[in-house]
Amino acid sequence: MQKIITLNKKEGETPLEALENFRHTNKAYKNSKMTYAGRLDPMASGVLLVLADEETKDKDKYLGLNKEYEFEILFGFSTDTYDILGKVVKSKNLKIKKEELEKIIQKELKNFKGKLIQKYPIYSSKTVSGKQLFQYAREGEEVEIPEREINIKKVNLIKIKKLKGHLLKEKINKRIDRVNGDFRQKEINKIWAQSIDEKEDYFIAGFNIKCGSGTYVRGVANSLGENIGTPALAWTIKRTKVGRFIIK
Repeated sequence: MQKIITLNKKEGETPLEALENFRHTNKAYKNSKMTYAGRLDPMASGVLLVLADEETKDKDKYLGLNKEYEFEILFGFSTDTYDILGKVVKSKNLKIKKEELEKIIQKELKNFKGKLIQKYPIYSSKTVSGKQLFQYAREGEEVEIPEREINIKKVNLIKIKKLKGHLLKEKINKRIDRVNGDFRQKEINKIWAQSIDEKEDYFIAGFNIKCGSGTYVRGVANSLGENIGTPALAWTIKRTKVGRFIIK
């Protein structure tokens, strides 16, 4: 039995679902104490470290490891979760050429390197006064959102592509339907359907990033959009590495 298990979490799964699915198919771990070291949002995929038995005592050590991600940013929309599993709060289609957007992004990426201050997303599990931030958001209760120092070691733009609106709507609906539990799916799908112009083209830019522990990639996506003056969100997020651990 391994004490450190590297799972490939699927998009749509919660970390707990991924852990329990592993336990279900690996009966040797039926009675083991298990935990995951480092969350992945339901819409994120990739490396999820799971610790078993005595290794769970060293969870903090694994939480502090550097992370690497491949992610995409959809421009033209922002949501309250900073990814597609959220209510659209702002929309504005970009009327520029791909080459212009690339220049703007490359210039702004210089401000996303080194030590930075990042606010926690309101839809996150960060605890404030005994309650997680997403609970404040769900209940409509005001809360002062905490922030923390993060360290982005490198971030690179890979490519920019376009996606027609009717395909965007179709993909969002299909991906949100993969998520189980109460994540406001019906309401969110309805808002997306009303927000997308099926005849328009939308830009999606791909990136890779290497960062320190605690960095919210969807927060980076939202902030990049704010800095260049257009709504933006994390279209996809895949964690490719945690410390030395990768999917083999």
